[in-house]
Amino acid sequence: MHTLTALPSSTSSAQKVEKFLVLPIVILILAQMGTTGDNGALSLATSSLAHDLGATTSEIQLANMIYPLVGGAFMIAGGLAGTIVGWKKTFRTGTLLCAVGEVALAFAPNMTVFIWVGRVLVGFGASFLVPSILGLVPKLYRGQNRMVAFGCIGAASGLSAVLPLLLGLVMEVGGMRATFLTLSAYFLTVFVLSLTLPAIEESRGDLSFDGIGVVLAATGLFLFLIGLSSISSWGLVTPLDACPFTVFGIAPTLPMMAVGLVVLATLVRVEKHVEEKNGVALLPQAFFKTPQVLAGLTANALTFFFMGAQSILMAPYLQLVAGWTPVDVGMISIVTGVPTFAFALGIPKLLPHANPRRVVQAGYVAMALALGIMALSVTIDGCSTAGVFLGAFVAGVGAGTVSSHASNIVAQALPEREAAQSGGIQSTMRNVGQAVGVALLGAVLLFGITNTVRTKAAADPAISPEVSSALSTVSVNLGSNAEFEQQIADIKMTPEERQALAAIDAQARFDSTRIAYAVGATIVLLGLATTFAIKEPDGSVHPHEHVHSHSGA
Repeated sequence: MHTLTALPSSTSSAQKVEKFLVLPIVILILAQMGTTGDNGALSLATSSLAHDLGATTSEIQLANMIYPLVGGAFMIAGGLAGTIVGWKKTFRTGTLLCAVGEVALAFAPNMTVFIWVGRVLVGFGASFLVPSILGLVPKLYRGQNRMVAFGCIGAASGLSAVLPLLLGLVMEVGGMRATFLTLSAYFLTVFVLSLTLPAIEESRGDLSFDGIGVVLAATGLFLFLIGLSSISSWGLVTPLDACPFTVFGIAPTLPMMAVGLVVLATLVRVEKHVEEKNGVALLPQAFFKTPQVLAGLTANALTFFFMGAQSILMAPYLQLVAGWTPVDVGMISIVTGVPTFAFALGIPKLLPHANPRRVVQAGYVAMALALGIMALSVTIDGCSTAGVFLGAFVAGVGAGTVSSHASNIVAQALPEREAAQSGGIQSTMRNVGQAVGVALLGAVLLFGITNTVRTKAAADPAISPEVSSALSTVSVNLGSNAEFEQQIADIKMTPEERQALAAIDAQARFDSTRIAYAVGATIVLLGLATTFAIKEPDGSVHPHEHVHSHSGA
């Protein structure tokens, strides 16, 4: 156990001039880029999945969500595993699992294997890899260097924008399978580089793995997020045709979400007793009792909620409706990535004494503004290219601004062991935020399109009651006019009715997409209420900054 001893001012000054380790942070950035780039590759593959594997919009939504779902469910466990067995071991385990998962994605014969084998493996690998990235930072860096290192990790989300562009070129030339094989080789390269990481202090003691907590966390998160994501395909209350079963005659979505929340509430109570008994738990009480920690975790969640909103609203619309190519979408990732990198790294480096509360607040406002710009860029048959690129740039400004301080806000408010272990809960909040963004806004989008088409068709005198009745069994996907006409090809109707329905669908996808963006912007702005718990910088030493052996630094 470490003794918490405040550093004298002279030691603090020494920390500020301590040599910054370059190679380790490069390795951690590459790992973070890989996990973020994997999601970018999936966005680029939207058209290929639809054409090669016959994926529906709901399946693409699930493919987008299953990675953060599995990652979010097990990342708290990954954080605890790193504390027990060592951060470098969990880092390397994660890279190998991600590499195997990418191979499974490359050779998946159908969407079932793609989602439930490939995406699950990559998500499980990320549950070890991402907490290890954040867990290694407090072990390798101290003082001002630690803040810069966290900023570098945040900037990695911006640097990862380079990957989608390069992967887009690979996809254009070699196809979807070559793209995922390229990612597999990337993760193997990171594994090899990780063998050069310097020795670090691993104070594990006699810690035991919290199996009950892992089961409760995984079960609760899985039930809640699966229920949320299935609203568009299973129904909210009244079950749709695709609903696999019912609970007392209603769709299982709300019951699953309710049970998931009950399990998570039980987890919090159980973890309190586990920590009192063992001294370590999956969810240390310090995470709940410290308002600044909660504010930092919210910042992590909202940043990735915002990214989830982009992945389910922007990329599918651009490819499926506006007809953009993977390289076109990759260019947007660059426009977002450059300011993300610049602000995430530049703010802690150039403005080390900036008020973290104001920084995060400014980031929230920029992210909400970006979603508003993206909403206005949408047109019935496509988009405004200038609006898309402006929205993408402002998105990068907002995401980079929040990322520059989100992780350090958490680490500053915790003792060192909890600060290192917080990588797991931070990563969970990121993945849960992303999964909620994809699930919630995807549900708003798809549920909105389907309900609007059905309602307006029933009210349109040009459409017969028979056609309107037949539509009640159709879950309308996001897609072009031609794809919608394929969806309703089996319904007998006149050419006039088909034309009227196509117009209704075009208006429905336009309105529902804008509404989904508005919902996303509102949720981001609600995050402002949590920022008042972030303490003003006062130059004092934080409790986790104490004297300890620091091998390799």
